[in-house]
Amino acid sequence: MSKIPFGPTYDEMLHPEKIAPAIREQALKQLRENELDPINLFNITWKDEHNQVRKIVLPPALTGVDANIVVMLGCGFPSGSHKVGPAYSTLIEGLVDGEITPEHTILGPSTGNFGIGTAYISNLLGLKAVVIMPDNMSKERYERIRKYGGELELTPGSESDVILTLERTHEMMKNPKNKALAQFELMPNYRFHRHITGNSAIEAVKGIGNGRIAGFTSAPGSAGTLAAGDQIKVAFPEAKVAALEPYECSTLANGGRGQHRIEGIGDKMCTLIHNVLTTDFIILIEDEETVQGLKVFHDGTDVLLKMGVDPELAKVLTYAVGPSGICNIIGAIKLAKHMRFGPGDNVVTIATDGFDRYDSVLADLNHRYLELTDTVLNRWTQDIFIRASEENVFDARRSDAKERLFRQKESDWLKFGYTQEYLDGMKEQGFWDAEYAKIEPYNAKILAQRGK
Repeated sequence: MSKIPFGPTYDEMLHPEKIAPAIREQALKQLRENELDPINLFNITWKDEHNQVRKIVLPPALTGVDANIVVMLGCGFPSGSHKVGPAYSTLIEGLVDGEITPEHTILGPSTGNFGIGTAYISNLLGLKAVVIMPDNMSKERYERIRKYGGELELTPGSESDVILTLERTHEMMKNPKNKALAQFELMPNYRFHRHITGNSAIEAVKGIGNGRIAGFTSAPGSAGTLAAGDQIKVAFPEAKVAALEPYECSTLANGGRGQHRIEGIGDKMCTLIHNVLTTDFIILIEDEETVQGLKVFHDGTDVLLKMGVDPELAKVLTYAVGPSGICNIIGAIKLAKHMRFGPGDNVVTIATDGFDRYDSVLADLNHRYLELTDTVLNRWTQDIFIRASEENVFDARRSDAKERLFRQKESDWLKFGYTQEYLDGMKEQGFWDAEYAKIEPYNAKILAQRGK
């Protein structure tokens, strides 16, 4: 095992000020100097060195809506994405339960960021990791996994073919030496996001607008991040939660299937850990707009400044938002328009990662377009953000919509050995609240193991 065999509790990830000051100080130092020092486990949090949620607030000049679009930034997590959080939570729960030992090989089914997180956390804890992912993702993701010592097991296809990674994972699990951090189906992912992302979102809007959350948007890959909506609704019952999908692969909205290019989302399934009871809307986003938006944020600083965007914000946008974050922002704008949110209302969303793993995506975009002048970038900004339409917003609150989502979940998961009784249990909010309540005993187990 590594020098620090156990890292933070759930509460310490939510409130890093609870970490012993000497450890917190050393962790922040190593985040800058050596990301492979195991003490970086204590940097798994949405908070910065001042214990404030890392976020930006997009102005009406960019969004075209009066509501505040509050974007929580995942690029400040160790490994560069908030997916490191559920990877750690799943692994640490397995360790304290004794289901995972140093002799096991850790499997991470993923389309990228969770796989990167699996390789990273396994490295810090001295474990071998194999990441199972499609063979048509950005090359930067493969490189990052190898950088952290992870091995790759590639399956055919792209983002839309993640089901093949699940099938390969379940096949590899027949070997008792393998243990899977199965993000699509294991509840530590749900627990991390409900407790840490959800409560961090609630903190993020303090002092902004009316201090409440009117809406929350997230595009489900594993659907873990959507669990933040469960906790947001506890604090603000009127809040609306929207799941975002690629227009080209609208499985949750209408059972649609197809290929798309928004890495990290839209995986042709209703994941096991998706609590559809708390999903109010499903909104479709065109994949090309997310890549065009990435170009605007990364290379369109002059355009944004002329629109009245603050220079410091424009600088942050060049590096802090990846394609799935663009998707989430577009969805937040669409939700604000659909719900007629006004001044003082806050819509919270997530930028899972930053630009650092998408150079090849932008290079492909540059190759496909003959001319990318400021005039083009200005037109894209207007079309994608300011004039975002209310089309393709599906109301998921109706009973027939919920039933269709439950049927989709049954279609996706009965074949992997889950029982009808277990899936039926998910139709009651009590099921999800009971899973969330397990955080306290896991906090105690982590502290007990860390003290040995």
